[in-house]
Amino acid sequence: MKHETANTQLSRRQWLKAASCSVGGLALTELVAQTSQAGLLSPRIAHFPPKAKRVIFLFINGGPSQFESFDFKPELKANGGKKGQNKGKLLAPLYDFAQHGESGMWISEAFPHLAKQADELCMLNGMTGPSRAHPIAIPMLHTGEFKFQRPSMGAWVLYGLGTENQNLPGFFTIKPTRTFGGPANYGSAFLPSTFQATRLGWSGQSIQTASISNLQSQHGLAANPERTALALAQKMNEELLGQTADVRGVIDSLNLSEQMRDAVPEVMDLSRESKATLDMYGVDEKSTDDFARQCLLARRLSEAGVRFVEVSTTGWDHHSGLDKFKSKAETIDKPIAALLADLKQRGLLDETLVLWSGEFGRQPETQILSGKETLGRDHNSTGYTAWLAGGGTKGGLTHGATDALGYKTVEGEVHLHDLHATMLHLLGLDHKKLVYRFGGRDFRLTNIYGKVVQEIIA
Repeated sequence: MKHETANTQLSRRQWLKAASCSVGGLALTELVAQTSQAGLLSPRIAHFPPKAKRVIFLFINGGPSQFESFDFKPELKANGGKKGQNKGKLLAPLYDFAQHGESGMWISEAFPHLAKQADELCMLNGMTGPSRAHPIAIPMLHTGEFKFQRPSMGAWVLYGLGTENQNLPGFFTIKPTRTFGGPANYGSAFLPSTFQATRLGWSGQSIQTASISNLQSQHGLAANPERTALALAQKMNEELLGQTADVRGVIDSLNLSEQMRDAVPEVMDLSRESKATLDMYGVDEKSTDDFARQCLLARRLSEAGVRFVEVSTTGWDHHSGLDKFKSKAETIDKPIAALLADLKQRGLLDETLVLWSGEFGRQPETQILSGKETLGRDHNSTGYTAWLAGGGTKGGLTHGATDALGYKTVEGEVHLHDLHATMLHLLGLDHKKLVYRFGGRDFRLTNIYGKVVQEIIA
């Protein structure tokens, strides 16, 4: 695929700015692809029959502690208070673990709702990454690289498969972080910008506010003037089309923005859901409302044919205050369990790959801050936990393990590159063949690394 750049005129850009009020930041600020071509978003045939059609990525920003969630360490509990391998003392897990489901999967009491979905989870207790620093680890998780800007996971998926819904973007990110990569974490880099995500809100913003503000007119125009401005911009584009094919992508994007005017509010209207569904997710409950709405919106977007949806939650960087972990887990436990149950009852879980992961995990020792021990844990990228569900993975499987105290992976290692390769494989894409030529070389999500983890595939 040849990468092209549009050569537009200033007056035309001014009209595009006026037309952008049709759906505010969603339509043009996020979607106009000045490097796109016609047909980039049409559905494409995978390299081989896929097990999954779409991805929901639950990003647990900050590095959640595996010792208080999904990695049962009885020896760490027994040795709490003893000297660790580094500067701190061994910190026993703060919560009890129990086995759940027919699989007997070990899950902390901090996740009672998710524990009921144990047999749907494919637990990866041997995750590793290249860095324990947020500025490196977060871009690595999202793009497979940190030294140079690379396309995000969602952009690669959309590039490889296109979208199933011509009225909605194929890639959404909900309340992403502004830091440690920021927009690059959901961007398309050197891929045509058609493949970047549509953003709904920012981290720290209420999802209810975000969902409304992104759809409001930013210039105070009513619907008819907006449509008039858009029609005029499109007329100018059609005239320019005879001079350059670069305009084709802008025309397609503006057409999509007009279609989104009706499609986006409809898919984001949670009042269409039954009270039983809203209650199942925890909508309108104080601790869960915001994340519940995000998870329910992710299900609605996926059901509508959106190829990749990322949902983010922050506040998991527990260098101190680890005793608040359980209350933090409460904000996501019920919504995520409901998401899995809802997808399953609708017949969507088998074809939807759900990924839960932070950028790394935590150490088995107490955190040392300013020379003093705190009730917290430092970063750990040599052994931590992520999990998958649905999409052709083995439910009820616990794959990989760290050593008895949880310092590093000793069995069933899954590096980030392996995770990316496996995700693409489940979608029917060969990570070695999904390439884009730029700057004289072929690029891919996994760079020159990565292997498919066959052991976790059903």
